[in-house]
Amino acid sequence: MPLRCGIVGLPNVGKSTLFNALSGAGAAAANYPFCTIDPNRGVVPVPDERLDRLFATNSSARAIPTTIEFVDIAGLVAGASRGEGLGNAFLGHIRQVDAIVHVVRCFQSEDITHVAGKVDPERDIEIINTELLLKDLDTAERVTEKWQKAAKGGDVAAASQAALGARLMTHLAEGKAARRLADLTREEQRSVDEMFLLTRRPVLYLANVGESDLPEGNEWAEQVRNIANSEQAECLILSAEFEAQLADLDEAEKTAFLESEGLSSGGLQRLIHAAYRLLNLITFFTHGPKESRAWTVVTGTCAPQAGGQIHSDFERGFIRAETIHVDDFVRVGSEAAARNAGIMRSEGKEYVVQDGDVILFRFNV
Repeated sequence: MPLRCGIVGLPNVGKSTLFNALSGAGAAAANYPFCTIDPNRGVVPVPDERLDRLFATNSSARAIPTTIEFVDIAGLVAGASRGEGLGNAFLGHIRQVDAIVHVVRCFQSEDITHVAGKVDPERDIEIINTELLLKDLDTAERVTEKWQKAAKGGDVAAASQAALGARLMTHLAEGKAARRLADLTREEQRSVDEMFLLTRRPVLYLANVGESDLPEGNEWAEQVRNIANSEQAECLILSAEFEAQLADLDEAEKTAFLESEGLSSGGLQRLIHAAYRLLNLITFFTHGPKESRAWTVVTGTCAPQAGGQIHSDFERGFIRAETIHVDDFVRVGSEAAARNAGIMRSEGKEYVVQDGDVILFRFNV
């Protein structure tokens, strides 16, 4: 399954324009609220020059990058947690994503109306965050009531869960996101995760500025950056208008256009890197005559579990992982040369996969 990022925000902040530019999926984008009703989805390859170099060195038949899925969720409004603006349906889509990309309007335009009348990032962020919190509070209350009833019936485990639920509700009522609830045991983390709370999802704030405000942003973007810092969240300055223009250019034109704005890469690449940092993800590679391929795992994943991403047999019958960093592989030119040079390592079940590892899994079932 690809990494899935849900793009959220108020109506008319540039979500669908951004989605179109990043994914090339051609979602509808227009200057009126709720243009997007059903979520648009676009799966795009993750650019990685290391895979390109591995592919060129290894002479595989094809290169297969890992992917990221963007889900363009309709604009939320105040009252969404009570069903305003089809809010219940829209909020439900957020439960299905791994991370939230919260697009905040940081540009002025007479042609694109703002649902609240004027640009105010702090207010806009508070509206979205409040609706997510209210929905989570409702969910936590309903689940906690079930735990309390079970506890009255003598269920010891439910009594512990009921105490957790009460603590969670107090936390949410104070305006704090569920992801910031600290000091949870592994069992408590599992109980909270099973609620599929919206504010449990990590957030990347995306300040959508006008093209003239690239690359550093403006005073509105600085407000977004400060809020992200206070929440220990990621923040990215990007222009959906600029990305839409960039998407229509060939590679040479893109390079020149980016340089003209003082940027070294496009928004897609910067957004993906930020999402990987947010979710603590790394990339490892496999190679062979048929394909060179990139795979994504969470930092700290051991070799058998990484192999399980490819096929369950790799994890079930794991013997060892023959490993070399992609830079070393490219430098020596082949697997045989790596073995001769003594830089191909044989790692066991406890080996923690590192970003950039090229791995050959040995298994037997």
